[in-house]
Amino acid sequence: MSAATTRSRTPDRLCVEAVDLAREAAEEAAAPGVVGEHVSAVAEGDRVVTHFFECKEPGYRGWRWAVTVARASRAKVVTLDETVLLPGPDALLAPEWVPWSERLRPGDMGPGDLLPTEAEDLRLEPGYSGEDAPPPNSVLAPDAVTPQNLADLVEAEDAEPAEDLSAGPDEGAAGTSPVPARGTIASVAEELGMRRARVLSRYGLHVAADRWDEAFGAKTPMAQAAPAPCVSCGFLLPLAGSLRQAFGVCANEFSPADGHVVSLAYGCGGHSEAAVMPKPLRPAPPVLDSMATDSFPLRPSPDSGSVPTEPEDETEDLGHS
Repeated sequence: MSAATTRSRTPDRLCVEAVDLAREAAEEAAAPGVVGEHVSAVAEGDRVVTHFFECKEPGYRGWRWAVTVARASRAKVVTLDETVLLPGPDALLAPEWVPWSERLRPGDMGPGDLLPTEAEDLRLEPGYSGEDAPPPNSVLAPDAVTPQNLADLVEAEDAEPAEDLSAGPDEGAAGTSPVPARGTIASVAEELGMRRARVLSRYGLHVAADRWDEAFGAKTPMAQAAPAPCVSCGFLLPLAGSLRQAFGVCANEFSPADGHVVSLAYGCGGHSEAAVMPKPLRPAPPVLDSMATDSFPLRPSPDSGSVPTEPEDETEDLGHS
């Protein structure tokens, strides 16, 4: 350890005793009655000491007035260096500033809010630029398929392009993008839905997949208790593209993941085949039709056995021989 380092750790006696000078400087910078008791004195270097006083200013709890005094070599007069208000160990501080891009959370956007995207966003990569020339990594070789060749094919099929579709970029309506001429790469890209300035990059796919799997994946408590995974559920709507092999959209209104992208390994109690209810039994038709009328004959039927088959003699007296 050097001699200079040893001297710097030993407070200067005259600077330490200059408490009244430091208090006057603090009260001049603040106001009388705001500066509290003397807290401590810390050696900042050779003949340099900082005095700390309590701050009684409302709203600055735990802050301290720091007054630094110094003394020249071989001098007996202590001079004032600086006065500043500094936070103490238990000071009430404002939260650390965080950029808006890091403060933003899902669900913070509302109607009318605009979320700008960085030009070098890792989640995106350049898509179709809108030019007729194929991109450098295109499977269409410039010498094999060109816009002129595509135009020749259109003419060969007797498909004449409309006049309004052949307008140049400067002839389009104000505020609208010009419609590409038929037979160009721009028109084919627009018809296939590929005419976008930027598309999702592989990094963006992985980030989205990790986020969806964390919310509705196989490791969630709901999936652990599910009777079967979503891959065999009838309410699963598969996605398009490469994510089709791992994710889908839940269409069960009673599921906690309804309308969300779920992993094929996710599951819940609303699985379509978890507990299939049997078809309800239909009641049998009634035996007695209570809506029809019942006939009641006034005389017994001849074949009922209660009516004699031979007629009685009408001349025979009743009860006499």
